[in-house]
Amino acid sequence: MPTEAPAFPATAKTSPPSPAPSASASRPSPSSPAPGPGTAPAPGPGTAPPPSGAITGRARLVLLVLCAAQFMVALDFSVLNVALPVLGTDLGLSPAALQWTVTAFALPSGGFLLLSGRLGDLYGRRKLFLAGLALFGTASLLATLAWNPAVFLTGRALQGVGAAAIVPTGMSLLTTMFPEGPRRARALGISGTLLSLGYTIGMVIGGVLTDTLGWRSTMGLLTLFSAVVLPLAPRLLPESQAPERPRLDIPGAVTVTGGLLALIYALSTAAQHGFGGADVLVTLVAGVALLVVFGIVESRHPAPLVSLPMLRRRTVAFGNLAGLVTFSMMSCVVFSLTLYLQETLGLSSFRTGLVFGVQGIVSVLAGSLASRVIDRIGARRTVVLALVGQGLFTAALLGIGTGSGAILATAGVSLASMCHLGVIIAYGVTATSGVPHKEQGLATGLVTTTQQVGITVGIPLVGVLATTGDTVYGGVRTVLGLTALIVLTAAAVVATGLRRTATATTTDTATTR
Repeated sequence: MPTEAPAFPATAKTSPPSPAPSASASRPSPSSPAPGPGTAPAPGPGTAPPPSGAITGRARLVLLVLCAAQFMVALDFSVLNVALPVLGTDLGLSPAALQWTVTAFALPSGGFLLLSGRLGDLYGRRKLFLAGLALFGTASLLATLAWNPAVFLTGRALQGVGAAAIVPTGMSLLTTMFPEGPRRARALGISGTLLSLGYTIGMVIGGVLTDTLGWRSTMGLLTLFSAVVLPLAPRLLPESQAPERPRLDIPGAVTVTGGLLALIYALSTAAQHGFGGADVLVTLVAGVALLVVFGIVESRHPAPLVSLPMLRRRTVAFGNLAGLVTFSMMSCVVFSLTLYLQETLGLSSFRTGLVFGVQGIVSVLAGSLASRVIDRIGARRTVVLALVGQGLFTAALLGIGTGSGAILATAGVSLASMCHLGVIIAYGVTATSGVPHKEQGLATGLVTTTQQVGITVGIPLVGVLATTGDTVYGGVRTVLGLTALIVLTAAAVVATGLRRTATATTTDTATTR
């Protein structure tokens, strides 16, 4: 497999040479571990070895279970959106209160991610993953059967808690079970494709289900998903074992969870009512203050929830910056184009859904290519080039008009989404490479927190401009232009940061020779 160019060197993916085999080497040692899910068995006589990056045998089933759980959570973020008017009428929720159907899920799903990732590291990722699946399925059933708003919102909140356990532990199980190199890139490529596809086609599936079976079927679908995945997971997933179990960082857990909850609440509410409300301003300030306190606590705690040396790793810091930008800005593009297609061009909800259905198909194709690109040029270079592509294709959407533009919108958002998926996969590889297994839950917790925060903050900070201009068309163009500028600027910053990492690595290597 080609290595990255000197400017963006890849983490070493080869093992040290083995000693010459002895006479007893042909007999497996009783203490030798069995091949893991990401490791292909040694080929027998006359058998060609699997291609680099190929995932075979039991590993496919493991990946299927983990990806199905991630897809289920991603679907939950969007499947209910088009059903909100019908749901509100049925349960007696006022239009102003409908935002809580989204916020009740977003608050715990984003706020508890870091804590869940660390709990998985310390007490067992498989245990927490299974507990999250069970809670998510039970909560989805509760939301399906809800007889009043309080029961439904309770179900949504519990779904969020379950999702917060599923996402980081599922990702850390994936990164620890598939070793660094082509197989991990391939596994992350498949996972990222399904994650993006879940977000994208959720509205299409939600629209079809709502029109044919009613809004409760959207929550019923999630119940069915969890009922299928939960029985399979215990048979396929091994339990992680922490070599040591330090005391949980309670002050860090309280401050970071409280800070994220306050921040997500403020930004979610601002998306509906603007930043002028007292509750938005108070919770925004409180969230920022708690996160500052969290940083101080972590610098002094003997066993911190977040390792500050890890955050000082440029691959972790700049990888997560790329993830934050790609998720937040892509959510703005989808939000603004939805308004443009329906309110400016007058397309129906079904035809608008078809536009994003094309985007979903392109995302699937992109996911199959992204891991190959990473193998060829490396994750760090891929994340920069994909950010540039996302920015340029977003800028191309500025060519949409008031009388026509559906074709350009379909092509532009699909190609931008293709590059967006490349960023998702490449930043996941970059931000988790070189991290010890005992801290993979923390590293993947950061990755998934970046995803959820990015999805949450984009529309309140930038996408809301689409609804505050003189016309929807003018507001959409403002959002598209600003989004493209932010993505391209981030690409330059990430490229510079990762290039400095490469230079430092090259210097250290030359010094040790």
